[in-house]
Amino acid sequence: MAGLSIAGLRYHGFGPSNLTVEGGMCAGIAGPSGAGKSLMLRAVADLDPHDGEVELGGERSEAVEPSLWRRRVALLPAESRWWFDRVGDHFRDDSASALKDLGFEEDALEWEIRRLSSGEKQRLALLRLLENKPETLLLDEPTANLDAANIERMEGFILDYIRSRRTAAVWVSHDPEQLARVADRRYAMDRGRLEETA
Repeated sequence: MAGLSIAGLRYHGFGPSNLTVEGGMCAGIAGPSGAGKSLMLRAVADLDPHDGEVELGGERSEAVEPSLWRRRVALLPAESRWWFDRVGDHFRDDSASALKDLGFEEDALEWEIRRLSSGEKQRLALLRLLENKPETLLLDEPTANLDAANIERMEGFILDYIRSRRTAAVWVSHDPEQLARVADRRYAMDRGRLEETA
């Protein structure tokens, strides 16, 4: 699968950010609040104005229709949005087996959004995102609202996707132990600038 390349990326006064992530690999990014981590992910997903170059498999983002780019380079934000009252109305395909992998029963598709906890929303938002079979994952604190068992379940599910589909991934987390588990290479961010760490 195609790799992600970020060169000279500037956004909202942050940067330049430079990063290359090969298909099947995960880059972990840590840094204090306000360092520009979430804003960088939004810029890479072409959701915010930016300068610089972002490429997927050598294809530049500006050469791809924005909605298609966001399906291929998919952002999982820290807080997901929901448009319909019922969980299942947000899904196109039968997701029963994947629901079980993330700790849900099959009837979760019949639940109302208003009954979901923040952690349930987080897990379901990941499942919804993966329906598009993205080639790159941009993960913004994907397990922040989960207990230990569901963190382990979510990490395993995401890593299986990355490795089986040779997907490039950028994983933002405040937890250095998590990044040690999931990331092939780790970076510290300050004002949008990335420096590789041990």
